[in-house]
Amino acid sequence: MFKGVASRALGVFALFTVVCGLGYTLVVTGIAQVAFPYQANGSLIKVDDKIVGSELIGQNFEDEDHMWGRIQNVSVVEDENGELMAYSAPSNLSPASEEYQELVDARVEKIRAANPDADMDAVPVDLVTCSGSGLDPEISPDAAEYQVPRLAKATGKSEDEVRDIIAQCSKGRFLGVFGEPTVNVLKVNLMLDGAL
Repeated sequence: MFKGVASRALGVFALFTVVCGLGYTLVVTGIAQVAFPYQANGSLIKVDDKIVGSELIGQNFEDEDHMWGRIQNVSVVEDENGELMAYSAPSNLSPASEEYQELVDARVEKIRAANPDADMDAVPVDLVTCSGSGLDPEISPDAAEYQVPRLAKATGKSEDEVRDIIAQCSKGRFLGVFGEPTVNVLKVNLMLDGAL
């Protein structure tokens, strides 16, 4: 009796492994490749047929003529073949800790020093804190607006031109209700460079 139950259980296990593990995966991947190929392949941004990044992963920009994104918690290491690899992790610091407060205060000073002509009194919070992934590719419209005077001065564009680029790289709430409006930092920077 046990052999009969065990053999049927193994048969069901094998069947569900093939159906759910292989069949389902192939069907969903196939549908995604046909219906949403750009998203299914990582939302990669190409310039002159060269991949320069993804809409989904933030990059670190700290020079004057580029928009700055959220703080990146990324470690870049070189593997045995000489290729660079990036590892990301969130911070484990409590928002109530003194160390966290010191980090935020230092970031606020850095942002204010880099943006002396900003029209806002308070530095937007997403410019001085990192996201849970440490690789957030987007910032709030307020954080983008805070940087407009610096970007205009550094790139030679007018503030209206910079705002127009920001508007082209902005997304509203999903279905007009869910989430918050965002600005994709990499797209803004590629447009500031004239690459997009």
